[in-house]
Amino acid sequence: MLKIIAALLALSSFGFLPSVSSANEMSCKAPMDQWQKPEALQTKLEGQGWKVKQIKTEDGCYEVYALDEDGKRVETLFDPATLEAVDKKDED
Repeated sequence: MLKIIAALLALSSFGFLPSVSSANEMSCKAPMDQWQKPEALQTKLEGQGWKVKQIKTEDGCYEVYALDEDGKRVETLFDPATLEAVDKKDED
């Protein structure tokens, strides 16, 4: 077991395994006076073929529950200032 852990640590240090981001790295830091309206994000996503179910605020980000362009249920965090995705989770 220790050999497996040591091997995984070695692989991750050389960039062969994906790193796990902490919640702080995925949080959005823009001041609220720089936020775009949620409607702008919804318009952008619908233009990309998404069907937006709900947009709410979570940890300083917009959290979107939607069906993406492929019809998959997703939960995605977006920076409210840039409207760029910062984290996407498939729900299926």
